[in-house]
Amino acid sequence: MQRYINKTSCLYGPALLLLVVFSACSSRKKAPDVSHIPVTVSIARFDEDLVKIDTNQVAPGLQQLYSRYPLFLPAYVQHIMEFGAFADSSRHIPQQMRLLLTNKDFRYLQQAVQTKFPDLHWLEQDLAQGFRYMKYYFPQFKVPKVVTFISAIGNYGAVTVDTLLGVGLDMYMGSDFPIYANLPDYPVYMVRRFSKEYITTNSMQAIAQNMFPQAGANAKLVEQLVAAGKQQYFLEQVLPETPDTIRMGYTKQQLDWCNDNEQMIWQYFIQNELLYKTDWQEAMHFMGDGPATQGMPEGSPGRIGYFVGRQIVRKYMERHPEVTLQQLMENKDLMGVFSESKYRPKR
Repeated sequence: MQRYINKTSCLYGPALLLLVVFSACSSRKKAPDVSHIPVTVSIARFDEDLVKIDTNQVAPGLQQLYSRYPLFLPAYVQHIMEFGAFADSSRHIPQQMRLLLTNKDFRYLQQAVQTKFPDLHWLEQDLAQGFRYMKYYFPQFKVPKVVTFISAIGNYGAVTVDTLLGVGLDMYMGSDFPIYANLPDYPVYMVRRFSKEYITTNSMQAIAQNMFPQAGANAKLVEQLVAAGKQQYFLEQVLPETPDTIRMGYTKQQLDWCNDNEQMIWQYFIQNELLYKTDWQEAMHFMGDGPATQGMPEGSPGRIGYFVGRQIVRKYMERHPEVTLQQLMENKDLMGVFSESKYRPKR
């Protein structure tokens, strides 16, 4: 069965699919040595191969592309570009694809991506290191094939399709990329994360969400906190060299604010009796992306629930050193994790 994940995509929230600060706190425990684990990543440039199609021979060009990308091309056509089912025998798909390939804005975007990312050896190395940690903690993990694509800035930063990982390069052009400023759907606090430093984190997050789905929208807020915390703890372990700011999506000032005000944040949840509520709209105040968290003092980041959840799961793992990362991620008893963490932040 194919899976299409919008991960941690460039957005951090329930919108379609999943962003440049370098200083942050380091992971709390020493990272294991994974240098002996053989992993090689070779990225296939679907974005480059797509634009090589002869626009006067789109249908046969698509068939040739399909022979190279039998899993990814159908997902790209149907789920990313939303052109319809690739198996449609009519001329609809070739017509839609021709319109895309002859669109001057798409061509400009493709050329800009090629200029920004002429070589991806650095990304191959970054992903390979993350996959080594994945194989260390999850011995049955199968290293995915990696392809890059352009979604016409559709906020597809990282996707999983069966055994593939797709990276949408047009969502990582840098916060100063002029096109972003002209798109009202992407405010400044989101565009700040549209940078290549977030590719590996978003990719690993997409894989985690595929392997370990998040809590449902009707879950108690405390369960959503723990689920988000598990995800953040996962990222800490498989990307130990990555700064907390990148993994969390916070600026250094926002992360410092959270660390300095951890007790106050927790007291806000307790005093307002929020933990056991199941109202998804209210939960989104704390789990959804935004420039700040509604009800919190100035300086708070959006998605503050991810910080709280991370602290809960960290405390749980400190109290249960015998629990492996795989056991943590497979543990569906979110209330049990919360209870056993005995999380009570103090000044």
